[in-house]
Amino acid sequence: MEHRGLDAYGYFEREGSLGQVPAEFRPVVAAARERIGDAYGRRLHSAYLYGSVPRGTARPGRSDLDLLIALHHAPGGEDRDTTEALARGLDEEFPEIDGVGVLLYGKDRLLSEQERYDLGWFLAALCTPLLGADLAEHLPRYRPDSLLARETNGDLAALLPGVRERIRAAATPEEYRKLCRGVSRHLVRTGFTLVMPRWGGWTRDLTESAEVFGQYYPERAGQMRAAAAAALDPVADPAVLRAYVEDLGPWLADEYTARHGTKTPRPAG
Repeated sequence: MEHRGLDAYGYFEREGSLGQVPAEFRPVVAAARERIGDAYGRRLHSAYLYGSVPRGTARPGRSDLDLLIALHHAPGGEDRDTTEALARGLDEEFPEIDGVGVLLYGKDRLLSEQERYDLGWFLAALCTPLLGADLAEHLPRYRPDSLLARETNGDLAALLPGVRERIRAAATPEEYRKLCRGVSRHLVRTGFTLVMPRWGGWTRDLTESAEVFGQYYPERAGQMRAAAAAALDPVADPAVLRAYVEDLGPWLADEYTARHGTKTPRPAG
């Protein structure tokens, strides 16, 4: 069976393009491009869009703007302060977006052997070039195999304790909704990459991801569909989050480890 997201040879097709950016989001994308160049100057190697905006599926007032910024050197405190100010300024000025997420790395890390099947794959397959020379030219082509599954999402077990702490610390409906959206997304994407090598394809659509997962784990299909719905329309219900970290999350982590192994540890920082 042929699945979208792959070319005729079974390699990932790079998703998204500047031509797919919806008209409502073009002003904020143009502003981001200009401000990134001004903010980092010669420190900047390149910048990329990812997520719903370059895929053309963003919803005005509901979707966030996701950016990846690559510097010539490993980022320091000043660089991170610049990133925070950049994201805050864009979010405050453009009501079309509901938040700005920025990933900030040095180019050597993005091209490193250790990140070849995680950040490297993410940049080469899921990011749309916005500014500067494209680092994907120095990376291989990728297939939806078990190695990629392990190195992208094989760390759920290690992440769950921190998620539990964040849930315990949440106190307002907005904090619960933010956690609900983030954790739901992560679980659905992890559920999809668990079955990705067997399915033999790729999708970033959360609803489709849940449906593909359900083909292989029908007993958990309802939970994953609900998580996909909550990722798109998050709820401020602590019971939903508790079910994630007490039931679905631990089961998914154990099944993932059994099928694909554990993600290679990364150095701190």
